[in-house]
Amino acid sequence: MVAKLTQGFWAKIARIILRNRITILVLLAIITIFMSMQWDKMRFSNSQANLLPDHHPVNLEYLSFLKQFGEEGNVVVLAVKDSSLFTPEKFNRWNKLSKQLGAFPEVDFVLSTDNLQELVKDTVKQEFVMQPFIKQTPKTKKEVDSLTNHLFNDLPFYDNLIYNKKSHTIRSVIYLDKDIVNTSVRKDFILEDLSTLVKNFEKETGLDVRISGMPYIRTMNSQNIIDEIGKFILAALGVTSLIFFFFFRSFRATIISMFVVIIGVMWAFGILGLLQYEITVLTALIPPLIIVIGIPNCIFLINKYQQEVKKHGNQALSLQRVISKIGNATLMTNVTTASGFATFIITDSKLLKEFGIVASINIIGIFVLSLLIIPIIYSFMSLPKDKHLKHLNTKWIETFVSWMERIVRERRITVYIVSIALLVASIIGIYQIDISGSPIEDMPKKAEFFQDIRFFEQEFDGIMPVEIVVDTERPKGVLKPTTLRKMDELGTVINEIPELSRPVSVVDLVKYSKQAFYSGIPKYYQLPTSQENTFIMDVARKSADNGNLLSSFVDSTGQVARMTTYMKDVKTSRMETIEAKLKENIDKIFPSDRYKVTMTGSALLFLKGTKYLVKNLIMSLALAIGLIALFMAYLFRSFRMIVISLIPNLLPLVITAGVMGFVGVPIKPSTILVFSIAFGISVDDTIHFLAKYRQELTSNHWRIKKSVYAALRETGVSMFYTSIVLFFGFSVFIISSFGGTVALGALVSATLLFAMLANLILLPSLLLSLERSIANKQVLKEPQIDILPKEEPNITDKEE
Repeated sequence: MVAKLTQGFWAKIARIILRNRITILVLLAIITIFMSMQWDKMRFSNSQANLLPDHHPVNLEYLSFLKQFGEEGNVVVLAVKDSSLFTPEKFNRWNKLSKQLGAFPEVDFVLSTDNLQELVKDTVKQEFVMQPFIKQTPKTKKEVDSLTNHLFNDLPFYDNLIYNKKSHTIRSVIYLDKDIVNTSVRKDFILEDLSTLVKNFEKETGLDVRISGMPYIRTMNSQNIIDEIGKFILAALGVTSLIFFFFFRSFRATIISMFVVIIGVMWAFGILGLLQYEITVLTALIPPLIIVIGIPNCIFLINKYQQEVKKHGNQALSLQRVISKIGNATLMTNVTTASGFATFIITDSKLLKEFGIVASINIIGIFVLSLLIIPIIYSFMSLPKDKHLKHLNTKWIETFVSWMERIVRERRITVYIVSIALLVASIIGIYQIDISGSPIEDMPKKAEFFQDIRFFEQEFDGIMPVEIVVDTERPKGVLKPTTLRKMDELGTVINEIPELSRPVSVVDLVKYSKQAFYSGIPKYYQLPTSQENTFIMDVARKSADNGNLLSSFVDSTGQVARMTTYMKDVKTSRMETIEAKLKENIDKIFPSDRYKVTMTGSALLFLKGTKYLVKNLIMSLALAIGLIALFMAYLFRSFRMIVISLIPNLLPLVITAGVMGFVGVPIKPSTILVFSIAFGISVDDTIHFLAKYRQELTSNHWRIKKSVYAALRETGVSMFYTSIVLFFGFSVFIISSFGGTVALGALVSATLLFAMLANLILLPSLLLSLERSIANKQVLKEPQIDILPKEEPNITDKEE
């Protein structure tokens, strides 16, 4: 009953479409124009992607830190490692560059050799005062050498901050205005003003300036994403159109298909603008994804139209049958594909949720466009010529299908042995997979800014901030000698961890105060002894009250202090070991009844975010499998058929996971997406095959063998076409400079290839082997929905 209603529904849809062609085209044009008007509302991501939900405890700690001490990721650093810098002309030009940068309203403060301050004791006022490091512009090499010698040997406070003592690398630290760090103003300043000044400096001096810092990295990374969107779209259009033409040998069929997917891309950008979502590394993939996923719709529809034309040559009836017969099948397959993406919506990650919403909406959108545009455009054209129909009898495709049929007939045991062997090997590989929580791992390795990241890691021990917040739980408790000693003890632990930089905190300022008290002698750069503490700390407190020296290290009440260190790009396992070691020492050094100590910072935030995301994505994959299993149950009403249909779709996922383990591709936000995307797409082939198999069972009086081989021959060609398009379509992501996008493209392509072979070889083999088990009334009942309506006999041109 339901099946008959479904057939009647699609016949009615076909009549509506073909009788209102002009109206529908005008309506589509209006919607497309409206969507294109939304493009200017698209926003490019200016802030670092937060993978944790707003209410997550780790996120709340980080937000609390930002509220107390302001934006941590507002520092851009410039560095030069070249002995020729220490000549009067170049050294003064370096100082001039700092002055130029400090003049911009986007810059809050620049710390460099130009404005470096020395802490000295004013014996008259009995306080510490700041004096300029450079009292007058050096004019000779001897004067420059004297300054740099003084810097490297007498000012340990600035070690690893302004200079590297071993390599004599000099850097300037630019603190951006915290209000513009997460806005487009930051991007304009970095790409235009900063870049121009640095290029001019390099041109005048011949020195190579290295640039880094989280605002700079994020800006350059975002720019790379923007640059790649156009590259992906052109590559996807080029590859899919070439393959499409190779299969169909028809310019007009290729042009029509490209027209459909281009409108789909315009809608994709329009929906991003309409919803005012940011263009991120994930949402940037949606336009090319729509091309890759949209082309199979075009293949099914055009292939069916040409088959109908070849049968009876009646254009009106051919178009009517395309909509009524293929409409339901393509709707089902697009719904399953959209379901794979829609499962991301249940995650608490804003990044993934937006990706899931836009992708699933656009997949249904491209289905609607295909179903409306292709029949309508063909209705205005003449019938395809014989040369356009030749591909329906392509010899090599027939050879390929015959080869698969022969394997299914004669080599089923071999198929099972190979499948089990692959399953066992893959499970071994899965146990070797690592989880990656590095925010820079997927960044373009060949990009100049990535090389600069590695430079700063080597010279200054890392670029990802780790913040340790010490709450003494009493006002002015930070400057108590006990607290300072405990912080210094923790600083020693941090120094012993090679992946962390020297921590910067109020302890360094107090040590510098003691050095200043003893006339700047470097050996006194240490915490005051109990005997010295009273008079040195009195001077220090007085100086702090006057000059606000502590504001960067301690909150306004003097109760909470921060210790800032920077972490190198390390594997997640090592990052977790470092975190555990720090926590162990924090618990040992700071009694929980007197201190509340927390760790935060963008490095740890990304680590926790990655683990949280992986957990949520595994849940979303399980949900996708569950939803599609329910969908198959609704279609076929048989538990055995659900199991049989899931096996050839789950095996490719396991194989891909095994390959990741053996090849060394870690689980991370970009690669975990592979499984939900690939599963949602690969199950389409299963639906097509089983739907045709169910239809053949009816026409062949429930003879399973005959039905399986007939279904294999009938669906093998279209499944091969679409799988090849999808394989090469997703392969275009390999041209990306982002490691995650490359992995996504390669892994999805490989998974879909495995899935095609599984659906064309393993699935029919299972049906034949379990012939007696599934040939019962439960399977043979009329399905809830006939995906493929019963074949009608050939008719004459007179039929309507």
